[in-house]
Amino acid sequence: MTRHVEPPIGRLIRRQRLRRAMTQVALADALAAASGNRSVSRDQVSRWEGGGRVPGPYWRGWLGVVLGLPPRELDRAAAEARAVRLLSNAGALAGHRY
Repeated sequence: MTRHVEPPIGRLIRRQRLRRAMTQVALADALAAASGNRSVSRDQVSRWEGGGRVPGPYWRGWLGVVLGLPPRELDRAAAEARAVRLLSNAGALAGHRY
């Protein structure tokens, strides 16, 4: 039996942003306008897309609004990103000698 794996949230955000022909700056601006919260920046969008950070529930909600994604899909993609990070960290620890 094969398990369907969701793409990590960073890939999902990037794919949807590019489908809408948006830059990272444009996405950050759209998120700020929709949410009324100016704390989001291109750097934050870049960290989300690069896998350095996983957007929390607040920003996932606004990403869903701006990118037209269902909350459930964003939540699954966030969980997948966390799982990938945990596996990556576990692999790094396994190779570390004390």
